[in-house]
Amino acid sequence: MKRIIAEGISKEFKIGFKKNQPILARVISIFSGREPKRIIKALDNVSLEADAGELLGIIGENGSGKSTLLRIIAGIYAKDNGKIVTNGHIIALINLYIGLKERLTMEDNIYLLGSFWGMSQKSIRERFDAIVEFSELKDFIKTKVYQFSNGMIQRLVFSIAVNCNPDILLLDEVFEVGDEHFKLKSANKLEELNKNGTAVILVSHAMWIIEKYCNRVIWMDKGKILQEGKASEVTLEYKTKESK
Repeated sequence: MKRIIAEGISKEFKIGFKKNQPILARVISIFSGREPKRIIKALDNVSLEADAGELLGIIGENGSGKSTLLRIIAGIYAKDNGKIVTNGHIIALINLYIGLKERLTMEDNIYLLGSFWGMSQKSIRERFDAIVEFSELKDFIKTKVYQFSNGMIQRLVFSIAVNCNPDILLLDEVFEVGDEHFKLKSANKLEELNKNGTAVILVSHAMWIIEKYCNRVIWMDKGKILQEGKASEVTLEYKTKESK
């Protein structure tokens, strides 16, 4: 089964910029709403597919369009052109702090995020212990999240997400936070989800994870797909270019 089919996706952004003009003219343009803008083409005719049980890696330099593509698949951004079909329940971990309430406890946030991602209160209760065990944060269940480190938040959010039974899991730089033990544990969990039919798209700069766990890799550059294929081949080309 195809979990994701994206055809000819394009996306542009208009951003303000400074022209070489007198200060007064700049101030007037800002307050009049006529600030000079330029168009940035974040995605240019991008197409991809992801099957059930596939772990697809996306690599590329910052600004290459990786995160924009995930946000369009997740429905956070509207595409300008193209077509997207998704089959199944989507969970997107693009910003670890979205949905969290820092003044609530870890326990409260498990119920909050679980509900946000489509779980019933009954399902959350049934999976609560598994979430806590995976996160390795048992001693902090009653602790308010504002006291958590970035690594602890990553553990918590990831643990909730993978226990929500997603059909499509979108991960943006999630493995850039946390210690090596938890990165490996999380990668193994993704393999388990794959075996159960979840399609995972992983954006990461961690080449060892991409090479070890991804079935296929897409290399993006300036809003386009530069190369697509086996992880070992694409990452080798990418690292060779980066080293020059």
